[in-house]
Amino acid sequence: METNENTPTNTLVVRKPCFGLPIGCPQCLSAYIYLKLSQLPFNLDYHLNYPDSDQIPYFEVGDSVTYNNDKEGIIGGLKRDVSDLDVGVSSLPEWLPTKVMLTTWLADALEYELWVGSHALSAYSIYYSDLPWPIGKVLFWKKAHWVKQKHEISKDNAEVKEEEIYGRANSAYDALSTLLGEENYLFENRASSLDAIFLAHALVVLQAFPESSILRTNFSKHANLVRYVQQHKEELIEAAGTSPSNDHNFGASSSTSGGPSTSSKTLS
Repeated sequence: METNENTPTNTLVVRKPCFGLPIGCPQCLSAYIYLKLSQLPFNLDYHLNYPDSDQIPYFEVGDSVTYNNDKEGIIGGLKRDVSDLDVGVSSLPEWLPTKVMLTTWLADALEYELWVGSHALSAYSIYYSDLPWPIGKVLFWKKAHWVKQKHEISKDNAEVKEEEIYGRANSAYDALSTLLGEENYLFENRASSLDAIFLAHALVVLQAFPESSILRTNFSKHANLVRYVQQHKEELIEAAGTSPSNDHNFGASSSTSGGPSTSSKTLS
């Protein structure tokens, strides 16, 4: 279908693909999945500059831009500006506790394993592998230091903190497995923003981390969660042909670089 010249172009600007995923960055991947669940056609641009920018991902519609570091975050911005998938389910009693688990317990565990745990190579591949080695190493060290400060991790309490972080993540997996049951979505068997957030988390855990990963091991114990992720991976990623082997544009989008936005093929 041809796009009317007067129709604004929808463009999601993200970090690069890796680990067999169209995007390696968890925040970028959750925005991508949200748009796919919304069934909104959009272009996907890869931005290799400023890998430590908290503005990425961001979504462009004409001259309007929603940044990841906006007050509501990228998902909140997409709900406001694109389509609110949560109408009718965000008032359910299980909604808020589930959102808290996803955005704190699981987000903290993924952050810990990426930057502080034993799988630093995954974080380096997602964010810094295109930079000169000394620059990438410094940026990685700064981020890892920030994560340790955020979670108040020191040499004296490192083991206790790790047990707490992974313990909360395990409790979240147990609760989400019970909530999902044999359904295809977390709430009312229909897509929501929490599915986008959880699917992004799970895809990174299952594909970016090795089998020795604590998160991957514990997630894989839940057969229904694995089924859920595989099903949506096939529907949203593989069926759409959005894999790293496809041709996409790698460049700087207009909102950050001042140059023209370089759009890849339209996704729907």
